[in-house]
Amino acid sequence: MSLAINLTLASIDACEHSLTASEELPLPVSQSYTGRGMGRFLAQGKPKASVTCDKYPRICRAKGSGGPDCCNKQCVDVQMDRLNCGVCGNKCKYAETCCEGHCVNLSYNDKHCGKCSHSCSKKGSCAYGLCSYA
Repeated sequence: MSLAINLTLASIDACEHSLTASEELPLPVSQSYTGRGMGRFLAQGKPKASVTCDKYPRICRAKGSGGPDCCNKQCVDVQMDRLNCGVCGNKCKYAETCCEGHCVNLSYNDKHCGKCSHSCSKKGSCAYGLCSYA
């Protein structure tokens, strides 16, 4: 333990010599600290503009995109997106899900019972997400 303390004190003493005016490290002139909230990387220059679908709508058709439709500069699928169901900006209610572009309640919809496109038989009805529940 005492060896570790001695080594630490020795390394601190070696680092504490004062720099003369000619030995001071130069600070980069082009970089300046701009204040709170902005780091040095953001202060170096303007961030590059990202490619958005409002300018390039074809990017929504690319593999791995959020969907084929562009809503509020984001690629979405209006057939399944709860915040853009059927058209951009059409939000489904709390208990509803977007199925085929329509807001439906999966607990009581005979055409979408329990999940999208799961129909109950003609005689059956949907209750609590189950066909012919009774």
